[in-house]
Amino acid sequence: MKRIPNILSASRIVLAPLFFYLYLQDAVILAALGMAVFIFAAITDYLDGYYARRYHVTSNLGNFLDPLADKILTFAGFICLPFIDPAQFPWWIIGIIVFRDIFVTGMRVWADHSGRSMRTLYSAKVKTLVQMVFLYIALFAGLLVKAGGTIGELSQILLQSGILGWLFLLVMVITVYTGLEYIWINRRLFIRESKKA
Repeated sequence: MKRIPNILSASRIVLAPLFFYLYLQDAVILAALGMAVFIFAAITDYLDGYYARRYHVTSNLGNFLDPLADKILTFAGFICLPFIDPAQFPWWIIGIIVFRDIFVTGMRVWADHSGRSMRTLYSAKVKTLVQMVFLYIALFAGLLVKAGGTIGELSQILLQSGILGWLFLLVMVITVYTGLEYIWINRRLFIRESKKA
């Protein structure tokens, strides 16, 4: 039973590439299945956290797997966006978002390896929520356009309005801000290490 949170986290790592493959298929049914996989994978994030808190089940492996799985899933979602509309969802914004998350994760791993821990910020949790809500909206819009019909036309109007492009920029700004905040709040840990060296 203690392994359940880790199993759920590991399942997200497996489901992320499956979602990515299915969502980018031309067949609407496969893309819809990919969207369902994405939603299910996101639900496992809530479940593993709930289970770990409810039954006080934590481990070093779990502390590593959970955020890693979250990032892999969100990266897969972001990488799908340029295939929906490369003008509104440019690769350079995705690159900045991915770089920020990899950089902060690297800081955390380095701090843990040095026998210290970085403070987890509330703003980072808000960032993750904002990213996921945006991904749900953008991915659903892309799916509905692919489905066609009246709903598809309405989704196409939403995409053409440019609103999602501006929201994407906002997501990038929030992501970058939380990364800079992480560096600033935890700077003493790294300054102390450099003085020891």
